[in-house]
Amino acid sequence: MTRNPAPVAPPVVLTVAGSDSGGGAGIQADLKTMEAGGAFGTSVVTSVTAQNTTGVESTHVLPVEEIEAQAEAVLSDFDVAAVKTGMLATGEVIDLVREKVAATDAPAVVDPVMVATSGDRLLEPEAEAAYEDLVAASTLVTPNTDEAEVLTDIEVTDSASAQQAGEALVEMGADAALVKGGHVPGDDVVDVLVTADSVESVRHPRVDTEATHGSGCTLSSAIATRLAHGDDLSTAVRTGIDLLARAVRYNLDVGEGPGAVHHMVAVRDRAEHQPTVERVAELVDQFVTRDVSPLVPDVGMNVVGATPYAEVPTECAAVEGKITRTLDGVAPNRGVRFGASTTVARTLLAAREFDAELQFAVNCRLDADTEGALDALDGAVAECEATDGADAPTEQAIREALDASGDRPVAVVDRGGTGRVGTVTLLAADSAALADRTITLLDAASEE
Repeated sequence: MTRNPAPVAPPVVLTVAGSDSGGGAGIQADLKTMEAGGAFGTSVVTSVTAQNTTGVESTHVLPVEEIEAQAEAVLSDFDVAAVKTGMLATGEVIDLVREKVAATDAPAVVDPVMVATSGDRLLEPEAEAAYEDLVAASTLVTPNTDEAEVLTDIEVTDSASAQQAGEALVEMGADAALVKGGHVPGDDVVDVLVTADSVESVRHPRVDTEATHGSGCTLSSAIATRLAHGDDLSTAVRTGIDLLARAVRYNLDVGEGPGAVHHMVAVRDRAEHQPTVERVAELVDQFVTRDVSPLVPDVGMNVVGATPYAEVPTECAAVEGKITRTLDGVAPNRGVRFGASTTVARTLLAAREFDAELQFAVNCRLDADTEGALDALDGAVAECEATDGADAPTEQAIREALDASGDRPVAVVDRGGTGRVGTVTLLAADSAALADRTITLLDAASEE
């Protein structure tokens, strides 16, 4: 028996850029990011590069007529909802792309690729002037600080000068400019979005890594993809920056160089949601069967599982309503869902800043028995304090306590304060280890 087809119609995004044989940047990064964002990616290859995570070994620019043929093939067949440009290499190619962009009604995101992350030059010096006309035809131009200086003669050293450069790019004709702050020193990365009517700054904590290969391509492709879905510019930019921040933190450790950004990180995160819920539910069943009531705090116990890419409590699965003591032992009040824990999830996420492999946590009663049983655990125990009246220690306090512990932490002790009871939060990289750790504490506490 044959089945009826059920086609889907994602928005189509076109990338005009160079090929990266290393797979981390260029056309390869663009298409991965578009697919991850729910778009159908099409491409016009402008040049072929021999490169990897350590640098660019050679570049071959395709004949302009072959580039034009690719563009015509795509534009004559597909209803392109957004265009993004990357490595264009020569003035002749830039002029061609400007003509194609001007001829379509689709929003165009121009990433003025001039120098690779490795420092290798990807644009002929005489082609820099040609970018002005392409910038004028763009919906958004996304230079880093070096590229912004080349285009505007404004040295970008802070948010104020980034705004000045963005305003200059808008004066050149761009609808908007996103001046990226990754090259500006500081604990935070500040990207500045400038339009004719507004200025927005988007701030993210800097990730201490050199694995940023493909970051510009990924960001511009993510923004173009969201524009193709119909997002307004500010939303598209903020969504793209959020995706890139996570893609840099959970970068891909491939090659002999620093590595590449994780273009598919959002898809991988979504794929981990259901398995994480299932592991938390299994832990709850184990704790009910074993009757861990001696470990349940008066405020209730919660079991939390973070996906490998979780950044905020809403991306952690937990028991809604917690686990509480009953006449027959312990029982969960409701099921497992994402965002059901705040305090325990925050402790786990703070611990993940110290050790990114940690994924599971459970809060336990802190009394004389459990404190005496902590020595039975197989690792470092960190102690932290919270200001009286606060719901829990701050992330900074937890991180400082973990740093002081030195080794991979197995537990964080919060001794409480005025109006707040103390707790022991057990931590583990996998659910089986958390179950073992919890039962070890339970058995050891019963012997105190």
